[in-house]
Formats: sequence, C-alpha cells, structure tokens
Amino acid sequence: MIVGVLSLLIILLVVYTSFLQLQLRSINRQLTKRLKEHTRQPISLELMNKELSALAVNINKCLKTEENLRLDGIREEKRFKELVANISHDLRTPLTAIKGYQQLMEKEMLSPGQQQKLQTAQKHTDELGRLIEQFFQYSYLENADLVLKREKINLSNLAAECLAESIATFEEKNLEVHFHESFPVLVLADKEMTIRVIQNLIGNCIQHSHSEVEVQVFITEKAVLSFRNLVKNPCEIDVKQLFDRFYTTDKARSKNTGLGLSIVKLLVEQMGGSTGASLEDGLLDIRVELPLWEGEEETQ
Repeated sequence: MIVGVLSLLIILLVVYTSFLQLQLRSINRQLTKRLKEHTRQPISLELMNKELSALAVNINKCLKTEENLRLDGIREEKRFKELVANISHDLRTPLTAIKGYQQLMEKEMLSPGQQQKLQTAQKHTDELGRLIEQFFQYSYLENADLVLKREKINLSNLAAECLAESIATFEEKNLEVHFHESFPVLVLADKEMTIRVIQNLIGNCIQHSHSEVEVQVFITEKAVLSFRNLVKNPCEIDVKQLFDRFYTTDKARSKNTGLGLSIVKLLVEQMGGSTGASLEDGLLDIRVELPLWEGEEETQ
C-alpha cells in the first residue's frame, strides 16, 4: 500500500516537473519570438504555479518598462531632429541679412583698418554659414525619406574628380595630396550621395590634417575609399566616436560641429555600406565601404 502511494506521488512529481519544464520552454520560446519578430506580445502561461506566475508578471513588467523607454527615446529623438531642423532654418535668415549688409559696406569708402575688420567679419560669417549648412544638411537627411538612385559608378574616377576640384583649398592650407589608384573600382551607389561623402571626407582632412593626405581606392569584400592623414593631437581623438553626432576632439576650441563625419556615416549606411576609422602612430585612417558593382554593363 505504502509502496503504491509513493509510486503515485513520484509519478505525479515527475509529471508536475515535466509541466514546469514545458512552461519554462514556453517562456523561452515567447521571448525568442519577441526578439526575432519584434512583437509586443506579453508572456503567458498555461500552468497555474505561484512562482512561475510571479516570474511571468515580473518579466511582463520589465518588457513593458523597456517598451515605454524605447517609445520615449523615439519621441525624444524626433523632437531633437525637429529642433535641429528649426534651428538651422532660423539661422539662415539673419545670416543672409548679415552678408547683405557686409556687401553694402564693401561699396563704401573704408579706411584700410576698416577694410581689414570687414574682411575678418566676412571670414567668420562664411565659417558660420558653413556650420549652418551642415546643420541644415544633417537635419534634412535625418528627416527626409531619401530615394536612392542606385547606378554603376567608377569610384576611382569620382574620387579623383572631387580631389581635383579641391586642390586650391589643399594648397591654401599647405597640404599635399597623394591619390593612389591602380585600377577602376566600380560600385553600386547613388552618385549624388557618393559625391557628398567624398566632399565631406575631403573637408574633414582639410580641417584636421597636419601634413600630407593620402587617398586610396581599393577592393576587399567591398569597395573601400580610404583617407589617411597625420593629426596634431592624436591622444585627444577617440576613433570609436568619430562618426557620432556632434563629436569634437577639442570641445573648448574646435570650430567643428561634429556633423561632417556623421553625415558621411548616414549617407553610406543608406547606400548599404559602412564606415570605420583607425589611429596608429598619429596617422588617422578613415574608411568608407560601398557595395561593389556586379553587373556586366559598360561604365558610365
């Protein structure tokens, strides 16, 4: 009799343990489904067990809190983008007026000292205009639904053309440019976006390079565009944050908004590529990877 009762209890315990394991597997499956399918379905249980029910309740509370934080983050990001867009738009109007008055002053009879002061003011106005343009460009790219016009592009030729257009600026900054290109590298990308990427990389070099600039186009698994240059204060640069929005190496004195490389990253990722940077012995290497062209058509 006792043996029979014990046997029954053991069977019931085994069955109950099996049900608990099934419920734990069910919880795991539901959590995996949420991660893979990005669903918001709460965790549910079929077996009434006090401890498991408490666990499910706490898991659902954590998931709900996480979801609320995610939604708050999305709303905050949207407000931030709208703020940047509004600021960049609002700054353009008074800047246009300032430039207009400066042009009127150029026509006046000014003393050499006054002319020098006006030129200094114009220099700072142009710098402000460049920064505002970066704000405007970044806010537009962040908020607009970009339509990509993917086509076959000779990245080698395009980089060479953009560098040639900037030679005067490089010479003004006493920077030597060395372009290394052994064969045409064809990519599948949006031409206008690619030009913006190259121009921003050139602008970054002009602003931060200490001496020579080396530009190279080559192929690994993707097409790679590399800009290498020595920097003045390598210890102040965090390559992990270079592409972050508003990151600057010298927050006290830098005139850089930290948007140039952020725009590069945004555009490159829109085209299915990636960005990266490395720093060794004071030599900064910024790389952009773009998808290779795999068609058979003639280069345009």
